[in-house]
Amino acid sequence: MALPTGEDVKLLIAVIHNRDKNSVIEDLVQAGFKFTIIGSTGGFLREGNTTFLIGVQDEEVNAVLDLIKKDCHTRDQMVNVIPPDATAVGGFVASPIQVPVGGAVTFVLDVERFERF
Repeated sequence: MALPTGEDVKLLIAVIHNRDKNSVIEDLVQAGFKFTIIGSTGGFLREGNTTFLIGVQDEEVNAVLDLIKKDCHTRDQMVNVIPPDATAVGGFVASPIQVPVGGAVTFVLDVERFERF
């Protein structure tokens, strides 16, 4: 069955920190959106993320973006700049620094064609 094509269908790719993924999953299911999730890693700290693939009609894009925005938040985390094994014995050890982590990055793409088999 072919669904509407072109500007009627969008693909949202949302990279969401693992701390926020359960809330997003719960809200997407509750709102009736279908999605696929892929485990991913990235960013400065190489922490776990979940990449969501969400296909929606054009008029549903803002509802999904609002849901993601509600559930995903950045947090400050203390990290060591230099791994402990990278310094010489008795050498200078940098103090931990505070960096923002979490939140979400979302891409909205036009879908040229969509079919479900």
